[in-house]
Amino acid sequence: MMEKWISLLGLAARARKLVTGEELVIKEVRRRSVRLVLLSSDAAEQTKKKVLDKCGHYNIPVRVTSDRATLGQAIGKAERVVIGVTDDGFAKKMTALLDQ
Repeated sequence: MMEKWISLLGLAARARKLVTGEELVIKEVRRRSVRLVLLSSDAAEQTKKKVLDKCGHYNIPVRVTSDRATLGQAIGKAERVVIGVTDDGFAKKMTALLDQ
């Protein structure tokens, strides 16, 4: 059974409300245009630290979720380690689903 947040991620992707890839996400975090960052559980330690530190500094919520293959699959792309959600509504709903 596919988790609800994964289908929501797919919707957000189709609505073009996501940025993916470490560099791009961090750039958007600096601009404060990201509302939520999803980090794959199998991200490299260095990447995890970098993303968590940046998001912590700019006060942006991060959720460590399933592996990179699942994240990529959810948005119909190759493996993704870091995904930023730029839409408030999607971010709130996704956070609620991930935290339940």
